[in-house]
Amino acid sequence: MLELKGKTALITGGAGGLGFATALALGREGMKVALWDLNGKRAEERAAALRAGGVTAKGWGLDVTDPTAVREGAIQVERELGPVDLLDNNAGIHAPGDFLASTDEEIKRQVDVNLNSYMWCAKAFVPGMIARNSGHVIMIASAAGLLGVPGMTVYSATKHAVIGFAESLRMELRRGGAAGVGMTIVCPSFIDTGMFPNTTPPLFTPWLKPEALAEKIVAAVRSNRLYVREPAMVKLIPLVKALPRAVGDALCSLTGMDRSLQGPPPKKP
Repeated sequence: MLELKGKTALITGGAGGLGFATALALGREGMKVALWDLNGKRAEERAAALRAGGVTAKGWGLDVTDPTAVREGAIQVERELGPVDLLDNNAGIHAPGDFLASTDEEIKRQVDVNLNSYMWCAKAFVPGMIARNSGHVIMIASAAGLLGVPGMTVYSATKHAVIGFAESLRMELRRGGAAGVGMTIVCPSFIDTGMFPNTTPPLFTPWLKPEALAEKIVAAVRSNRLYVREPAMVKLIPLVKALPRAVGDALCSLTGMDRSLQGPPPKKP
C-alpha cells in the first residue's frame, strides 16, 4: 500500500494519544480520516482539528467492544468517506496492579477493548479489502506482547494475543490470495500519553513520543513492513527470551523492567 493520498483510514481510539498522532500523520499524507472513540465529543473535536488543517475527517462516538455497533458504524463510515483502505486497531486500556488484585470487570474490559475489538473491526473492514485486493491493517500491540511484564499481566496477555491474531490473519490472507492486503504489528515500549502513570521505564528504553512513533508507523505501512519495534532495546527481546531463564530474569531485574510499574522509589527525607 504505497499510495495513501485520497484513501480512507479508520482509527479506533482515535481521539487521543497515539491514535490522534497517527491521524495527523496520515492526514499529512492526504488520507481521509475517520476517528472512532468511546468519547464521541472528543472524537468530533479531534476531527474538527484535522479539518482545520485541511484534512477530510469525521469523528464518531462508538464502543468498539460491541460487534453490532462496529458493523453499523462501518457502514456509516464507508457511506460518508468511502471504502476503508487502512484500519488502525489502536484502541487500548490498562488497569494497573497485579493480576490477583484485578477485579473481574477490569480483566473483562481489557480483553474486550485490547483484543476482541480488534477482531470485530477486522471482520467489518477486511472483507472489503480482500474484495479490492488492496488495503492495510495496523495492529497496535506492545513490547509487553513480546515479553511478560509484572504489574500489567492482563494487558500483556491481550497484547501477546494481538500479535498471534495479526500473524495468523496475515497468513490466512496470504493463503487466500489477498496479497494486496498488508499488515503491520506495532510493539512499542512505554508511550508518553498518560496511559501508564507512576511508571519508570526500564534502562535504555526512554519514553516514546507518540508523534515520532506515528511517523514510523506510517513509514512501515508505506513499505509494507510487518513489525515496528521501538525503541531499539525492544528489538533485542527475542534474544533475551532465547537466553537461559535465570539469565533473562537477571537482565530484567538489572534494567528495572520487573519494577517499571511500581513507580519511582520514594525520595529520601
